[in-house]
Amino acid sequence: MTLSLEKRKMERTVIIGGGPAGLTAAYELCKAGLSCVVLEKDSVVGGLARTVDYKGYLFDIGGHRFFTKIKRVNQMWEEVLSERDFTVRRRLSRIYYNNKFFHYPLRPMNALFGLGVWNSVLILLSYIYVQFFPEKPEDTFEQWVSNRFGKRLYKIFFKAYTEKVWGIPCNEISADWAAQRIKGLSLFTALKQALLEKHTDSKGEVIKTLIDQFQYPRLGPGMMWEKVADMVENNGGEVRLEVEVEKIIWRADRVTALQVRKGNKQEIVEGSHFISSMPVRELIQSFEPSVPQHVLNAANDLKYRDFLIVALIVDQSEMFPDNWIYIHDPEVKMGRIQNFKNWSPDMVCDPGKTCLGLEYFCFEGDGLWAMQDEELIELGKRELQQLSLLGGAKVEDASVVRMHKAYPVYNATYLQSLEIVKNFLSPLANIQLVGRNGMHKYNNQDHSMLTAMLAVENILGTTHNIWKINTDGEYHEEVTRSSQEAELKDIASTQPRVPERVSVREQVK
Repeated sequence: MTLSLEKRKMERTVIIGGGPAGLTAAYELCKAGLSCVVLEKDSVVGGLARTVDYKGYLFDIGGHRFFTKIKRVNQMWEEVLSERDFTVRRRLSRIYYNNKFFHYPLRPMNALFGLGVWNSVLILLSYIYVQFFPEKPEDTFEQWVSNRFGKRLYKIFFKAYTEKVWGIPCNEISADWAAQRIKGLSLFTALKQALLEKHTDSKGEVIKTLIDQFQYPRLGPGMMWEKVADMVENNGGEVRLEVEVEKIIWRADRVTALQVRKGNKQEIVEGSHFISSMPVRELIQSFEPSVPQHVLNAANDLKYRDFLIVALIVDQSEMFPDNWIYIHDPEVKMGRIQNFKNWSPDMVCDPGKTCLGLEYFCFEGDGLWAMQDEELIELGKRELQQLSLLGGAKVEDASVVRMHKAYPVYNATYLQSLEIVKNFLSPLANIQLVGRNGMHKYNNQDHSMLTAMLAVENILGTTHNIWKINTDGEYHEEVTRSSQEAELKDIASTQPRVPERVSVREQVK
């Protein structure tokens, strides 16, 4: 039976994690006039979407474009930040391969001259071959990509970079990851979209694909989430930092409380509802009493890829025009380079300088992760010189930031393990998982936000199946307006009317 809004106001929702998903949930709860508390173990909010301030130089952990097809997500962005808080940036990203730069998305003449005529012919023949003789079954990333682009192009533009990102061979990565991140695209459609200004599908509907411009907060994505945290606290919610969840206290059909720690102080935090964006593996490991052994084994099987960024302050006002460059060179450990000045000029406090972010993918405890900051900085400088991207510029200062569990790994067994965890959690009516790590699903920022929005609506009385939310491809997209609407309709089996809410911006005023 659906509770009245008045009774809901007597309840409190406890939110684990202060990243985009957790803070979006808190924001939506405040709009509905409901009580909530956000528990974030770090000293800042934003999670992977935070902005780091190093001596006035701002840098983003991974580069977060503010572009979405989800109207309600865009509406929230506009509610929180004003138009003057955003800058509209033209997208330029390239692939560095074999000492050459290739525009991304594909530009036929650039690719033709870069790869050479003979190599381009072999790529086309390889693509034609798989149209007649595709690999079946299509279980791995290697098979999925090869079937759509041909084996030769897969080896040139997918294999080395993907294995650098994930640290495992492409034939051990699930095809599910490719299906999410390279949705609906093939070599034929990539060429068609590169040659035509207006891209339509077989029904004549316009395809929104590989955007050439996007919005970006002037001071980085952390600007958004710091503002959301302030709004939550100004409207009766709590955002508590440096609070680590130690135990999830539960009984047969529900979670009753959390045992948390801040410094040397331990306490019990009770709630009526719980929304978690903490990594699934850590969540299950924290249950008290312990979960059944097969569930714990399944959670322990879920793997994560960690990440670190080396930010270099360079004494040159202009370096290269790209927002970011993908490094498809197996001779260097670097995976991607961000040019933060090209994301927003306000990210760099001195107009005569440039701030570059060198991204390295690693596992916690491996050789890269364990390197001293000074060693990582020297590695970054050497590799920039090796790639001929530093030129004669001088690196004046640098900083290193490490991020745990940045990417949930889609290995061959992850889906089976995740299903076991989901089946265990299903009878627990008052806990919902949201976000990237919370669902072990490679969500972009906007889809992480959507999971949180629908979790709040479930608390208000709907029955959304949050697990049905798909992810937009960060690298390739092919989603029409009608397919997006169909996806959102499929998420909910029933949708009782949600009480009308007032925007938090209006409440603050």
